[in-house]
Amino acid sequence: MHTDNVAILGTGNLGKSIAEGLLSNGQYQPENIYVTRRNTKSLQYLKDKGVQVSNDNAFAVNNCRYILLCVQPAHLENVLNEIKPHLDPEKHVLLSVIAGITIDFIRDIVGDFAIVRSMPNTAIAVQQSMTCLAFNEKAASVEDQVKDIFNCVGETLVIEEELMAGATVLCSSGIAFNMRFIRAVTQGGIQLGLDAEDAQKIAVQVSKGASNLLTINKSHPEQEIDKVTTPEGCTITGLNEMEHQGLSSAVIKGLVGSYKRILDLKEQREKEAV
Repeated sequence: MHTDNVAILGTGNLGKSIAEGLLSNGQYQPENIYVTRRNTKSLQYLKDKGVQVSNDNAFAVNNCRYILLCVQPAHLENVLNEIKPHLDPEKHVLLSVIAGITIDFIRDIVGDFAIVRSMPNTAIAVQQSMTCLAFNEKAASVEDQVKDIFNCVGETLVIEEELMAGATVLCSSGIAFNMRFIRAVTQGGIQLGLDAEDAQKIAVQVSKGASNLLTINKSHPEQEIDKVTTPEGCTITGLNEMEHQGLSSAVIKGLVGSYKRILDLKEQREKEAV
């Protein structure tokens, strides 16, 4: 059981999902979780569970060690300046879940703190997020504790911060890309005569099954594909037709396009800041 309290500042949908994950996992007691929001009405159900709910960020910071920054990017600087007088570099660990915000940006405002940059995805709402984490040097000593927090809502992977743009595409945008594939399979099932609801149920379960095969067997996708394909069979025929139509190429081009867009937006923000 953790004794270090966690504060979630700016508890919107993402923040609420993190709080729910911490509670459902059993790693934290409700009294060890502090959540804040300007209007706390939507957080009443968390308060009913015993979570500490407040519209006072300083109150939460003063009572917690781990400070999750879940505010909108436009509000981050103001929030950091608000809590700065209450931060202790020997106590507090700052964890940002805000896309596009670098560790250096936070450090330049608050000073030399343990700072972690994280990139979860929307599957955090069902405790199945893939969360990528990047630590500055001062945060290295709390790596295991931070991973424990995000493991409550899925899986974690520690990467270098310069890889965060690529991780954002695979992790965050990747949910949308996978949804589109599932939707396409569903549409194909309808074309083949299945009811829409049945087609989607099959597509979703097959996707779960494929993921679990790779996770449990620790295998390469091609190894699992080889188990399904037979000479001149329907599976290899379908796979080859998809490749002729550019399936792999389209996916890779889409990922690269999203990545370039992230870099363009970063460059645009940097020009506006000058």
